[in-house]
Amino acid sequence: PLREKDMNAYEIMLSESQERMLVVIENGADSKLIDIFDKWDLNCVKVGEVTDTRRLEVFHNGELVADIPTDELVLGGGAPQYDMPYSEPDYFKKKNILDLESIPESTNYNEALVQILSGPNIASKRFVYGQYDSTVRTNTVQGPGGSAAVIRLKGTSKGLSISTDCNGRYVYLNPRLGGSIAVAESARNIVCSGAMPLAITNCLNFGNPQDPEIYWQFREAVLGIGDMCRALDTPVTGGNVSFYNEDGDQAVFPTPVIGMVGYMEDLSYNTSISYSEPGDYIIAIGALNGRLGASEYLYRVYGKTEGSVPNLDIDLEIAVQKLTLRLIKKGIVKSAHDLSDGGLAINIAESIFSSSDGIGAEINIQRKLRNDELLFGECQSVIIISIDKKNIQSVISEAQKLDVYTQTIGRVTNTSRMKINDLIDVDRQSIEDIYMNSLERSLGHNE
Repeated sequence: PLREKDMNAYEIMLSESQERMLVVIENGADSKLIDIFDKWDLNCVKVGEVTDTRRLEVFHNGELVADIPTDELVLGGGAPQYDMPYSEPDYFKKKNILDLESIPESTNYNEALVQILSGPNIASKRFVYGQYDSTVRTNTVQGPGGSAAVIRLKGTSKGLSISTDCNGRYVYLNPRLGGSIAVAESARNIVCSGAMPLAITNCLNFGNPQDPEIYWQFREAVLGIGDMCRALDTPVTGGNVSFYNEDGDQAVFPTPVIGMVGYMEDLSYNTSISYSEPGDYIIAIGALNGRLGASEYLYRVYGKTEGSVPNLDIDLEIAVQKLTLRLIKKGIVKSAHDLSDGGLAINIAESIFSSSDGIGAEINIQRKLRNDELLFGECQSVIIISIDKKNIQSVISEAQKLDVYTQTIGRVTNTSRMKINDLIDVDRQSIEDIYMNSLERSLGHNE
């Protein structure tokens, strides 16, 4: 099917088109595929076949119009590559330094919590996703608002988990590390839902690539994405690049959004961020060593985008993910939520908000950190889980096998309050309203 009549071979092969997919199927499965496409009122037409010639041959009206060795079309063969000028931006080294002494510790962490929860990066996106039906076709097992969506593969006990992630501030401050972290966090969210990460797609949003500093951001971010994808064995199945995203002469933060899909072999593994029962233990998998550099707290409270991006130990990241998934499959984990933007306090708050009415949490933890680093500092390779207290020894035993540090940090309560040490003590209802409705209010949709 052609959009225009009398299109020539050049136009057919090279024109860009939306809502078109190319699939390769087993020989003889044509009728099955056609039946599926007919069900959805879609076109399905055979346009070619796989050969053993190691050549791409294009025929138009019976005439051979293109004949290219396939080695010339792939990286590592003869495929042409862009080699545009790039240079490290002037801001890079300056912005990666944070004078912690210039950041006074807050005297009111309840207020700081509210300030972060109301920001557009953290506040619930319910106002947006609530305008769409997330249960179409009745396959939704876990909808929006948690770590990842989970979709049932109808007729089976299996499922797919889907997440999207990126922290543009991280990529701005350290493009290569930020690119790796975007992949790692997407995978962490897949794992928190009870699935195994499989592959990624992406949407790479950058400024003008003809600016050597912008192209440096792009190049470094792509290299970082590749580093983490190879470590996780999650191939890049496709994606898109969006350049020239600028307001006047100011480019957007480099934002390579990662979309990841995972495989859930049994829907009984489906896990949410919601706490289940008062008395459950809250445990940190991985070491809590949050830092204020590049954090949401530093940006929202002090208006600063600077400091070193949290370090990512790839081996530790893989071990933390493996341990979490192993515990989920053993039926030990009641909830799982990775530590990311906003740090520990935001992690605990979001789990409380998604839980049944009356549920709260009390955290008591001692660390050699500043109070603001403990509450809002950000770090990688940490997942907060909740379990029945009878399973604590099983968690410790499994963690030792993978050499992963774990720490019991608190309990789920029925007080409808959130407490962290003697630093934060707030009523759930008051901060939940702020989290759930701030985006809608900021867009002018007040009650």
